Order: sequence, then C-alpha cells, then structure tokens
Amino acid sequence: MAYTPITMLQIRRMLQLLEKGESKRSISRILHSGKHTIDKYVDRIDQSGQELSELLKLSDAQLLVLMYPLRNDLKPDPRLQFLLDKLPLYQKELTRTGVTKLLLWKEYRQEVPDGYGYSQFCERLADYQKKNEATMHFNHHPGDFIQIDFAGEKISYIDPATGEFIDCPVLVCILPYSGYTYAEALPSGAQEYMFAAMGRCMDYFEGVPKNALSDNMKQYVTKSNRYEPVFSTVSEQWAVHYNINLTAARVRKPKDKPSVENIVKVAYMRIYAPMRNESYYNLVSLNKRILECCGIHNRTLMQKCSYSRYDRFIKNEKPTLRPLPSEPFIIKHTAKAKVQKNYHVILGEDWHQYSVPFQYIAKQVVIVYDCEEVEIYIGQLRIASHKRNYSKHGYTTLKEHMPESHQRYNETKEWDSDYFLEQAKEIGESSFEIFTHILASRAFPEQTYIACIGLLRMAMRYGEERFENACTRALHASQVSYRMIENILANNMDKLQDDQLILLSSIPDHENIRGPQSYH
Repeated sequence: MAYTPITMLQIRRMLQLLEKGESKRSISRILHSGKHTIDKYVDRIDQSGQELSELLKLSDAQLLVLMYPLRNDLKPDPRLQFLLDKLPLYQKELTRTGVTKLLLWKEYRQEVPDGYGYSQFCERLADYQKKNEATMHFNHHPGDFIQIDFAGEKISYIDPATGEFIDCPVLVCILPYSGYTYAEALPSGAQEYMFAAMGRCMDYFEGVPKNALSDNMKQYVTKSNRYEPVFSTVSEQWAVHYNINLTAARVRKPKDKPSVENIVKVAYMRIYAPMRNESYYNLVSLNKRILECCGIHNRTLMQKCSYSRYDRFIKNEKPTLRPLPSEPFIIKHTAKAKVQKNYHVILGEDWHQYSVPFQYIAKQVVIVYDCEEVEIYIGQLRIASHKRNYSKHGYTTLKEHMPESHQRYNETKEWDSDYFLEQAKEIGESSFEIFTHILASRAFPEQTYIACIGLLRMAMRYGEERFENACTRALHASQVSYRMIENILANNMDKLQDDQLILLSSIPDHENIRGPQSYH
C-alpha cells in the first residue's frame, strides 16, 4: 500500500520533536503516522546533510523539495507483542522489594537487544498499569507538563447596560511540578478565546513547558482515542508555534491529569469564594481580580512546607522552561476554493478576491488566512501570498500573476501626459522639452503615447546621458519626432561636437557647382 504523505505542518512538528531528541516511534505516535513513514522522512532529513535548526528555517517550498514525494508500507513490529506478553509479569515484579522499572528494562534488553528504549518501555508499562486500574504516584519533573482544563462552575460579571449577569467559563492551567497556577475567565469556550488565553498563560509563566495535557474537550481534540487522539488543526498550529507536545487524557479518566483536577477544586476556594460577594461590570476587571487571587494562591505556603508554589516555580521550574516565541500566536483558518478564469480566488468570509498565477486557472486550492495574511496553496506548495483586505467585492491583484497581454493592457491605464513628462523630467531638461513637443504634436495627446513609450525604452537602451544629448541636438530642428531621436542615436551623432556637425552639414565650394548665374 502506498504511504500517505504527511502535511507540512506535521513535517515541521517532526523536525521540532527530532530536535528535542524524541524517538521515531514517539514521533510516529504523536503525529498519528506509521513508523516506517516517519523512517522515510527521517532518512530524507539525514540525506539533506543540514542541521535540524537550519531545516526549521526553510520555507515550505524548500522543505517540499527535500520531503516529497515519499511512499512506504507499514509493517507490524514484532517487539510489541513480546513486550505486551511480558507486561503482567513486570507489573507483578514491581511489587517485590528493590525491583525498579530500570532493573526490569535492563533485563528486558538482555532478552531483546534491539527492543524498546527505556522511555517507551516505561510508557507501555504505565499504560498497562492504568488499564488494570493500578494506582501509582505521578512523579512530575520541572518543565515537563502544563495541565489544562475548564472549571465546572462559571463565574459572572454584570452587564452595566442591562443589569444582566454574563456567565463566563474559566480556563485553569497548572504546572504540576510546582503547582504554579493561572486562571482566566473567557467570553466563551470557543477556540479563538481558549487558545488566546493559553498564549497569555505562557506569558504569565514566562516560558514554555515540554508538553500540554488536557482532556478530550472539542476545542482541543477532534477525535478521541486512548492511544492516538486526533488533535484539532488549531491545537496543532498552537503546538507548532510554541514548540510544545500535545497530549490528551483518556476519556472519562480524570486521574490522568490529577493536578489540574485538584486545582479546579482549589480554585473554588481560592478564587470563587473570595469573589462571591464582589461585583464586576466587565470582563477586564473580572480577570484582573482573578489574576490577583492567583497571585495570592501561588505565594501562599504549601501545606506542611516552608515554601510556596511561586518559590518552587522560580527556583526549580522556570529555568527549565523554553523561551517564548518572538510573536504572539494567531489562529489561521482554512477554506477551499477554485481558481476562476480571472485567475482569482474568492475568500467567502469577506467576499474579496485575491490573485494567483494565471497558470493555475481551474485548479482547486486551499486558502489559509488570519487577520493579517492570506496564503493560497496547492497541496503543500504556496502559490500566492497577500495582505488581507476586508473590502467586500474588491480585488487584490499582483502584476506578476497576470498574463503578459493583461500586463500590457493594465500599463496603458496608467498612461497620461503627466506620467510621461515626469519620466522625461527625471532624464533631463532637453528630454522634457522633446516630450512636451511630441505630446503637443497631435490634437489628442493619447495618439502620441506609443511614441513616448518608444522614447522611454530608447533611453533605457542607450542610456539616459546619450538620450539627453540626442534630445539636445534635436531641439535645433524645426520639428521633432521619435524617428529623429532614433537616427541621432543610431548614427552616434549625439557624440559629435558642434564643429563636426557643421562640417558634415555644409558643402564646400568647387568648380563643378553651378550657381544661380548659370541659368540666366
């Protein structure tokens, strides 16, 4: 069976994961793609001879040359069944004194030298333990995860115009190692509000952890699956922007993210309770107060500890966070379209038309757009890019997208006497006078535009200095024309001195010349 090419977004995600040292099997799981498919892409990356950081800087078109086309066939991994058969024994062995997962893994590798790495071994074992309802302690590491969830109860502010209570969902985020917490009330749970809030959460943490864990909320996951959940396109865009791994808890398994489940309960005590008798009249003031409550909570000493969540975050976790991206995250939307005969596509949201190269007429394309930019793709290849224009029923057209005949016609719409005189004035005074004479030589100036275009092209061909000299020579004539300037330049007469011109134009006296007296 042929391998299905992965998207350019997945390729960039794969490069990021490789840069972090993730295994190919882990990448296969994260990208929902076959291991052998990933192998082929990794081979292409290795064959390129470039560093991963350099590949991430390449444009989509450059990456396309390296990555496509790729095809492969998926093959079952015999190691998996062997490990699955051993997992019941390993779980039993872990109950014995002194037995650790590292020891079991070493014994496993003695049996299977080319078996799974330690992280994959632990992951398979953990999955098996969870499946069998085994209770285990989560050992969190600094900067490993951010856990995300919505509080079950909403919080409200009062609309000053109507006096109506406006209910707002509350997004709660926590770094489970330190317990450092962020919360924000949103106008709604829609994707654009949720991911914008998650971006502000990263700003609050002043860094980015390695992984983001949430439950199967529809904004985050489009298809739930215990092993390979399908994340929404916006989630993937957000993950690439922040260079963060996406993970999802199993359906109806809150123990997979116990930290955020617990902090939601704490939020009711530390945020909702202090604010229960307070009134707010807009979302800004409401969130300002929520953030104050978060600050108090984060700086409160933890139970039976001499330090707060903030202290633990600053000392141990913040140094492990990766830097924030230089630009804020902007959600990109997609739409399908067909290139019309006028080599434009319509963005239906604004009913505005954007040009593409005319060679793509009648092709199906994908429009990727945000509030600033509009990009147009065929497959993985970007064929056009424009600044977004919100004027309805308008056109945004690039000259290079037009057929040559259309370009020439379009140029004529810009011609007028002022245009030619401005061009001539930049060449010189004599050129300006010549153009003035030629434009005035016809009753309708439009009839001289072709000659004026010819003169400008002549100036480009011979150079502005020679053209200006030729115009100076031509001004001595009683009448000037395009052909006169052309003859002067073609015969190099613009290079002659005045006395040479007189010599050429005069006829010397000699006996063979008859005067008027010869005819009396």
